[in-house]
Amino acid sequence: MSRKLLKSTSVVGSMTLLSRISGLVRDMAFAQFVGAGLVADAFFVAFRVPNFLRRIFGEGAFTVAFVPVFSAVREQQPHATGRFLSLMAGRLGVILVILSALGILFAPQIVWCLAPGFVDEPAKFDATVDALRLTFPYLFFISLVTMSAGILNTCGKFAAAAFTPVFLNLSLIAAVFLLLPALDNDAAALGLGVLAAGVVQLLFQVPFLKREGMLPRPSLRDRSGDGAAGESVGRVFKLMLPAIFGSSIAQINILVNTLLASFLVTGSVSWLYYADRLMEFPLGVFAIALATAILPGLSRAHAAGDETEFSRTLNLALRWVIVVILPAAAALAMLAVPLLAAMFNYRQFGANDVVMSAGALQAYALGLIGFAFVKVLAPGFFARQNTATPVRVGAISMVVNVVLSVTLVFPLAHIGLALATSLAGIANAALLGRILHREGALVSDPGRGVLVIRVLLATAVMSGVLYLLVGSAASWLDAPALPRIGRLVICVASGLITYAVTLLIVGVRPKHLAIANA
Repeated sequence: MSRKLLKSTSVVGSMTLLSRISGLVRDMAFAQFVGAGLVADAFFVAFRVPNFLRRIFGEGAFTVAFVPVFSAVREQQPHATGRFLSLMAGRLGVILVILSALGILFAPQIVWCLAPGFVDEPAKFDATVDALRLTFPYLFFISLVTMSAGILNTCGKFAAAAFTPVFLNLSLIAAVFLLLPALDNDAAALGLGVLAAGVVQLLFQVPFLKREGMLPRPSLRDRSGDGAAGESVGRVFKLMLPAIFGSSIAQINILVNTLLASFLVTGSVSWLYYADRLMEFPLGVFAIALATAILPGLSRAHAAGDETEFSRTLNLALRWVIVVILPAAAALAMLAVPLLAAMFNYRQFGANDVVMSAGALQAYALGLIGFAFVKVLAPGFFARQNTATPVRVGAISMVVNVVLSVTLVFPLAHIGLALATSLAGIANAALLGRILHREGALVSDPGRGVLVIRVLLATAVMSGVLYLLVGSAASWLDAPALPRIGRLVICVASGLITYAVTLLIVGVRPKHLAIANA
């Protein structure tokens, strides 16, 4: 189990790493040619809306409902697999077309609701509306891409699905260099890049689905007569309902921050965006990759009634999160200014933008371990087709986030919004873990406590080394580009080596990253 899980995670992680690297290149292009001003704020708000719905209907609710049901259909009703996929694609497609049309029609009203602070700035408001009308149809394409990814992941083919996001980044980079100079509306130019990416991402999935014999032929009716496919599709939508609320809660937290940030000084939305992008790098490369890899295995273990294997898989994932994410969070906090200065501090992205984004990144880093635990613990519920419990926990997390956001935004501005998000994420993770343990799905791991202490010691030593190497913020902001990048590479390499060597000194060995009898 351990080797298979780690192999799947490494495949997803390596492909996700390519995606995240291309994403950083994309954001560097944004920072240089768009900056953190009116156009950036407009586009980031416009793109956040379809992203919000994608994570609800696509990566969020749909994935967690679809993968367990699809796994069960393949195991128990193989004759209905093709009909199930075709019916699922057809009915989901109709819903997505309707949502996309409504989004285009009511774009001004949506912007008014999500960024009311833009109303007093007509240029920013109009640019956001134009961009939203182009980005909203992305929901249709990317949700079908997510369904394709669920099919391939369940079949044990992780690479293609994990690589697909690269096309979004490449498309937006092309938009920066080709469409921005050609069009008067910069936000709309970026919106066109998003729309083109959706088409390319969906077409990319087709040959891989054909190779597995799993390419759906969209239909709206099950004409087989036995009703098996229709029943399974109904089960997916039934599981989606509570999952939609659960996914909505997580995304509502983000939208609340966007709404509050729209009343702050111009640039606040962008500062949060750039900080979030860097925070998402370790989260996406490792935690989300790990969660993607364990969901099919957890679903199979639950279907087979193997509670021991189920708990082992979760505990193994948690051990790896501790070893990787704890030092990553500390490194992000210590290297906030160096990272932002080396990557983004050029042309339109000034020194003040670096400092403001760095404060938000440090606040996000505090909650990184909580975000990672949520990504890994949530599949423990979804694999058992329990989407209701994460909804209740998410509701509590949302209340925590809203209360803290409203409280902290006044003294800390955009940094307070990032801090509120982090604290809410920690609360979410703690509640999910407690419930899984109480339900017997996550048996106590006696070796985890010692591992945490050793990792904390190694992280503290690494942080001390980074503190000495980083120095003052001014030394980074005043330096030319190449020296900045070279110095950052030295800091990162030194931190990695220090952490790894200290882990060995305090006694962490490969055997500590596995579960007994795993």
